[in-house]
Amino acid sequence: METIKTKPTKTGMYENVLRQYNQAADIMGLHDGIRKILVNTNNEILVNFPVKLDDGSIEVFTGYRVQHNNALGPYKGGLRYHPTVDIDAARALAMWMTWKTAIVGLPYGGGKGGIQIDPSKYSQSELERITRRFTYALGDNIGPDLDIPAPDVNTNARIMAWIADTYSSIKSPSVRQKNMHVVTGKPVGSGGLEGRDRATGFGVVCNIKKWAKSAQKELNGMTFIVQGFGNVGYWASHFLSKEGAKLLAVQDASATIASAEGFDPDDLLKYAAENDGNIKGYEHGSELEDQHFFAIDCDIIIPAALGNQITADNSMQIKAKVIAEGANGPISVDAEKILLRNGIEIIPDILCNSGGVIGSYYEWLQNKRSENWKLDTVLEMIEDKLNDAYDRITEVSKIYNVSSRTAAYIVALKRLELTYKERGVFP
Repeated sequence: METIKTKPTKTGMYENVLRQYNQAADIMGLHDGIRKILVNTNNEILVNFPVKLDDGSIEVFTGYRVQHNNALGPYKGGLRYHPTVDIDAARALAMWMTWKTAIVGLPYGGGKGGIQIDPSKYSQSELERITRRFTYALGDNIGPDLDIPAPDVNTNARIMAWIADTYSSIKSPSVRQKNMHVVTGKPVGSGGLEGRDRATGFGVVCNIKKWAKSAQKELNGMTFIVQGFGNVGYWASHFLSKEGAKLLAVQDASATIASAEGFDPDDLLKYAAENDGNIKGYEHGSELEDQHFFAIDCDIIIPAALGNQITADNSMQIKAKVIAEGANGPISVDAEKILLRNGIEIIPDILCNSGGVIGSYYEWLQNKRSENWKLDTVLEMIEDKLNDAYDRITEVSKIYNVSSRTAAYIVALKRLELTYKERGVFP
């Protein structure tokens, strides 16, 4: 089948996701018409909005929301505050969310967005005004049964609470409470889910446990390194350490630190919290040059930062047995070919970090039902969905003799293809 042509775009995540999509579509023989639908986004929203800063000056910010597909349900996906946010990044991440929700069997489609901003340059009061004004600018392009944002890079529960409050405040008083689940990842006291903060990192470890079981390996005594020590990196380190694995090295934007004795993730988190979120200067480890991070001899690598971190240039250094993608798109397409050729297994992002969106689904469901679930129940439900998805991907991988990533795409595309075939296309 001929590869779908799209408008030119710069090399990056969007190009990677299209290459992965086309490869899976070729292998499975995806219906030609459905293939054309899924290669395009449904809606691409760009808003420019003014905000008055603390010094009285006015700055105009650019925000994005890309809605890729809603065949399975409302658009779902995070909002990130980062200088790299642009329409191409939002397209790629929105498409990934469509595949991710389809893989784990959620009634959601895919969306993504954010603001092109370095949040470290703004005060908390400025970030609140920026967030509320962005929410107002998006207006009815988001909604609890239309498009449901969540936290992502540089956004958190507090920001979600601001969005929920702003969105519900512009609704009629009689329906305000019915709109609080316009976002997920809220603080527990504001309708959030117990355990949503750790859901993504917990899900990464659930997948690593499944990998170890299928490979007949014991996690106790294994070593791992983590790139990014934010929410995902910390919780993945926390849960993997509980399994008896040793954290040898951590890299964030401030430094790369390593210790042969291993790090205590909780102690490192405490240090980072006291140092503007940075690990640089942590006394229980030595500092390495950043370019040596992926060359560290270990069993497991968890990239939990930004995309395209493992490339054709540094992939040959990697000695790990498995890479569990806590971030979205951390491995380039060319690098993946090298890694697979070298016998390194990859747990793909659209499965590996989907614990977060599963947690978001249960928060959304909890809000709709006006219920509250306990932490143990939430984690058990997340693990159950991930185990089921892992098994289905493993089965498809064997049937088609393809990598786990391609198998994950095929699982997602088959679900979407079936939906379109059953429902038809509105004339």
